[in-house]
Amino acid sequence: MDGYHLDNRVLETRGLLARKGAPETFDGVGFCNAIRGLQSAQQESFHPKFDRQMDLANANAIAVHPETPTIVVEGNYLLMDSDPWRTLADVYAATVFVSPTLEELESRLQHRWIKHGFGPKTAMQRAKTNDLPNARLIISDSRKADLTLNQNYTEFGTRYAF
Repeated sequence: MDGYHLDNRVLETRGLLARKGAPETFDGVGFCNAIRGLQSAQQESFHPKFDRQMDLANANAIAVHPETPTIVVEGNYLLMDSDPWRTLADVYAATVFVSPTLEELESRLQHRWIKHGFGPKTAMQRAKTNDLPNARLIISDSRKADLTLNQNYTEFGTRYAF
């Protein structure tokens, strides 16, 4: 789904660059149309892929052949019960929601931003002003998944609860 991020120049023009990652910063309609189109594709189709290091989408970087038996789609808003995301509700064969606690998510997000070169305070600020509000929106406005993984790290590795 990240390949459908709007370009930074578009986000900047719209005053949304600081909110990159929020639902309105994606080409949600384009993404949903592309995913729905896979159901009846007669030919190979091409889709964008997000390059996190470059912070931009690369057009036509993912090829999907019409005979591909299983396609896994990953993204934050895939189960949202609002448009355009809800138009995909009947497309998925199975859904999985990975749901760490908000405290765990806050820690992971801060670590993510530190890995991207931000200091601890700035990293936490980014997580609290953009990523965590997005997470709360997902929690409050998503349909129930077929399987929910309540995932949290422990000192010995990852623990999953179903």
